[in-house]
Amino acid sequence: MTRYAMVADLRLCVGCQTCTAACKHTNATPPGVQWRKVLDIETGKFPDVSRLFMPVGCMHCADPPCLEVCPSGATDQRADGIVTIDYELCIGCAYCTVACPYQARYKVDKPAFAYGKTPTLQEEQRFDEGRLGVAQKCTFCSDRIDEGTAKGLKPGVDPEASPACANACIAKALHFGDIEDPQSNVSNLLNENVWFQMHDDLGTNPGFFYLWDEGKT
Repeated sequence: MTRYAMVADLRLCVGCQTCTAACKHTNATPPGVQWRKVLDIETGKFPDVSRLFMPVGCMHCADPPCLEVCPSGATDQRADGIVTIDYELCIGCAYCTVACPYQARYKVDKPAFAYGKTPTLQEEQRFDEGRLGVAQKCTFCSDRIDEGTAKGLKPGVDPEASPACANACIAKALHFGDIEDPQSNVSNLLNENVWFQMHDDLGTNPGFFYLWDEGKT
């Protein structure tokens, strides 16, 4: 079996937002829509405080609450763990947006571009009318994964088969791979470091893991 997951090393993330920019460039998401964003968090107690940068987005949960509430069957889950949305089946009810505890879903009703009414070349090439009026979110760049694996490339190792955000990370804080493979890069990171999952108490079993030193959160 395969389950793709993301690992973010919060000890390395510098909050540069390069992953956010890479995601927006790759997927041409409209203004205000960030499939990958970075939270700026203050930790500790005054006067001993510090800043923590935390990449977030769709967690591609093993037990996604968004899937359970979808009345049309538009939200589904692939065998490799990636949570998907079929835009042709989505009716735009936004139940999934409410159900998602990670605020990772968006709904855009009208075309919007970075510089007004005229799209950039990238926005024009990547514009998908099917994403209007329906739920949308991070896909873990599943199109890159599928195209890459079809060529014999390995997600998380070969950039052409990996999510744009992980490829772009200048601090090498974002890692992607198969957590079901005990020899994968992400499995090694989880075995060798202290980690946690966001809102793990909800039982969603997110496919996004955070490395952090114990006792510092």
